[in-house]
Amino acid sequence: MNRVETDALVATLRSDVADDLAHAAHREMAVADRRELARKLTMSRLQTVAADRVANGATPLDPIQEQRLATSVLDALFGLGRLQALVDDPEIENIDVNGHDGVWITYSDGTKKTAASVAHSDDELVAILRSAAARFGLSERRLDLAHPELDLTLPDGSRLSALISVVKRPVVSIRRHRYKDLTLDELVGLRTLSPTMASFLAAAVRARKNIVVGGAMNAGKTTLIRALASAVPPRERIVTIEQTFELGLDEDRVRHPDLVALESRSANAEGVGEISMARLVRRALRMNADRVIVGEVLGDEVLPMLNAMSQGRSGSMCTIHAD
Repeated sequence: MNRVETDALVATLRSDVADDLAHAAHREMAVADRRELARKLTMSRLQTVAADRVANGATPLDPIQEQRLATSVLDALFGLGRLQALVDDPEIENIDVNGHDGVWITYSDGTKKTAASVAHSDDELVAILRSAAARFGLSERRLDLAHPELDLTLPDGSRLSALISVVKRPVVSIRRHRYKDLTLDELVGLRTLSPTMASFLAAAVRARKNIVVGGAMNAGKTTLIRALASAVPPRERIVTIEQTFELGLDEDRVRHPDLVALESRSANAEGVGEISMARLVRRALRMNADRVIVGEVLGDEVLPMLNAMSQGRSGSMCTIHAD
């Protein structure tokens, strides 16, 4: 099957399986169970397709083709369509999309290459992003003329940023995190820090010094904040505040058993319901937090953050974009 035939078949199967899923799945079914049911429905549909191809004298589908088709259908239903394969590649660190057919990928070793288109058109790419905005995150986010910016945390922890209407073509940037659970000692093992610097930073955390991590994009600010947080005693209560979840400190309940992760929220279609980073920083001060960690200080949350650091919440941390 050529690419055109494959894409057409995937689109048909996606529509058919979505209808099957709507009738067969329960509303309260967990995402993992829903995905497994979709996989079974897809394989059943593929068996019918394979039988029809043989009956019509076409080349039969081999097991590898069937598996690839099934993966493509599931990616279209639950992921980011063709983009999902790039997100799932452990060697890729950054994905930049300038229109559906202008795709650049950067590998962990710094190599940068172009990749195949991730949609048939820019409109299809925007539709994929809108679908993701509705499914991922704590609350549904919008991507339209009134809200041309989109920030999402993908299920694997990757950060997606998209922009429409103020650019000629939709732009998407996805940043994957290779090191999601590191300690300061492990950074020493990676030769990122010297043993002396790691000991100094651990002592600064234990002494409850306020720490601001500054650096350019992709400098490793978030990775360092995660490592610094590993030195916080487990008995302490931590509140993290982010525009989109990225730190993931709440996923380690052994290291951080008393941690609350907060995420800002944009306004709804009526223009109400926004919860800003600055508001969440102020709220954190009323939550008995021993430490407040702000993933990225980008705007007016800087003043509440400074207040948190100077009004009895010593030991707080944040990152800023700066040389």
